[in-house]
Amino acid sequence: MTVVHRLLPTADGPASEPVTDAELERLYDYPPELTRPWVQVNFVASADGAVAVADRSEGLSHPADKRVFALGRDLADVILVGVGTAQAEGYRGVRPRELRVERRRRLGLSDLPPLAVVTGSCRLTPDDPIVTDTRVPPLVVTTTTAPRQRKRDLVAAGVDVIEAGTEVVEPHTVLAALAERGLYRVNCEGGPQLFAALVAADAVDQLCLTVAPLLAGAGSGRIVAGTPSPVPRSLRLDSVLHEDGFLMLRYRRAAAHSR
Repeated sequence: MTVVHRLLPTADGPASEPVTDAELERLYDYPPELTRPWVQVNFVASADGAVAVADRSEGLSHPADKRVFALGRDLADVILVGVGTAQAEGYRGVRPRELRVERRRRLGLSDLPPLAVVTGSCRLTPDDPIVTDTRVPPLVVTTTTAPRQRKRDLVAAGVDVIEAGTEVVEPHTVLAALAERGLYRVNCEGGPQLFAALVAADAVDQLCLTVAPLLAGAGSGRIVAGTPSPVPRSLRLDSVLHEDGFLMLRYRRAAAHSR
């Protein structure tokens, strides 16, 4: 198993000591007894800010980053992702690994979290692997103006279709719909358009950002794109992990900026 080391926080022991699974779980767990959806966003970027290499995030990743990424799925009630990212990265339903199922049962969660795929035009189809290759039926978050037949076809395939906006998907409506289903621990895995919309709506509680020791050069976009934010959103740095030059940064909403 890959080893990660802690730079921050340092109160629990020497920063050079490897971080255990139990400590990772403690660092990245959601607040207890949530009464509203709490949104964590996961991204990896190069040192010069690229979000992908050859249109995929795989070229920026590392086993330590993948360990934290998997933990994000283990601790969540639902995985929120934009359809572009889901299809570009070849998403399927979350797999029932032994550690994942054990951890989730111990924490009182369902065995596997569903995917909630955001697509304003409802361009996911019933034969997409997200629908066909999964243990848990996915949710599709779309708009009231998206083609009705596409929505009917997905419902017939067992998908929970959520209308969360008229022309564009509205983040707060999405989160309200997830809350109605008891899905409070929200793990967003991108992409940049969805992240930008969440930032603009002031709906991000935590950002888990891995910085890869790589200069990707021009050509790739940033981790946010699209909807501009009216003001910057303040964060505080809560933990820093590192391995092989990769930095795994965890930022939380600043106390003075809590919603």
